[in-house]
This record gives sequence, structure tokens and C-alpha cells, in this order.
Amino acid sequence: MRALYVTHPQVRMDANVPVPLWGLTELGRQRAEAFAASGVVPKGAMIFSSRETKAMELADILAKVTGTLVLADHLMGENDRSATGFLPPELFEATADRFFAEPEQSVDGWERAVDAQARIVDTVTTALASVPHGTPAIFCGHGAVGTLLKCHVAGRPISRSEDQSRHADRGGGNCFVFDLAAGKLLCEWTAMEQFAPGWFG
Repeated sequence: MRALYVTHPQVRMDANVPVPLWGLTELGRQRAEAFAASGVVPKGAMIFSSRETKAMELADILAKVTGTLVLADHLMGENDRSATGFLPPELFEATADRFFAEPEQSVDGWERAVDAQARIVDTVTTALASVPHGTPAIFCGHGAVGTLLKCHVAGRPISRSEDQSRHADRGGGNCFVFDLAAGKLLCEWTAMEQFAPGWFG
């Protein structure tokens, strides 16, 4: 079964607000709405989402096109970084590099990459089991766990080189198509704007 994983686009960062509560910026919302209107998202598709605000906002925008409900699960959330809280961009990038480079270690208290990978793979597997045959499935989530899912599907080691920022839009709003049961990655990270209708075909 083919499925689409989509990351939230640009978010409004605020050091005084918990990261899971950050929402989309105006640019992020515009990109999500343009993606929803592009014809990529088919009516009737089942939409699964992380419970984090930015992912839910993306999922709600897509659901207006599909005409379906959003099925949210906190287990689809981003890797747990609550031990450090907000980090300035430069420090965050350095810590994220370590997160991917040392997948079996907890970096400054962050959830280990191997644990986050097992969590997202198990949760997506469970979600897909509920999807009727022939119904498209869309997952709205985050860059790090999306990359860990992508690595698993493709049979590749965990690496920052697989991250969305290395392949597509650095601000997020990227997607890839996959078949989890078959273990096939059907495309690399692709920016929303470059994704064409017909990917289910």
C-alpha cells in the first residue's frame, strides 16, 4: 500500500512557548493551502497526524480537501527534545547532527534516534493496518521522525544525510511516498511545490 508522509512547513518559533505548541507561520500556512489545492491530495484519503500543533494545522488544511477526519496520535510526534527545550538554531543544528550520528545514545537527554525510529515505524504500521484496501493514506508529521521512517523503509542506516534539509526545502513542507509493507521508498524528500498529482497511480 502506497502512503504519503508530509512534514509541516515553516513554524512560528517562540522560546517562551513549548515546541509542540508552535503553529505554522503565514508562509507555512500558504504553502500548505497551495499543496492542498494542487490536486495531489485525493478526496477520501485517510489522514493521520502527530498531535503537535504545527502538524495538526497541516492535517486540518488537507482534511478540508479530502473530506475526512484527522486521526491524531501523540506517538507520531517528533523526537522528544524536552530535556533541552528550545535551542537557538545554531545549537539545535549541532545537537541534531549528534542525534543522527549517535543513534543509540541519548544526546543531552533527547530521545534516542533508535527509539524514535521504532516508535514511528510501529505507529505507522498500526495506522496502515486500519486503512481499507484502495484508500490513500497520508501522514502529517515532522522532519526527524519522518527521516527515521524513511531510513527504515529504504533499509538505510540512520544518518543526517537522509534528512529533509539535505534534499528539499530547509523550512519543511516536504514529502515522500513509501510502501511500508513492501519496504520500498518510492521517492526522496520532495518539496510540496514540486510534488505532482498522480503519485497514487
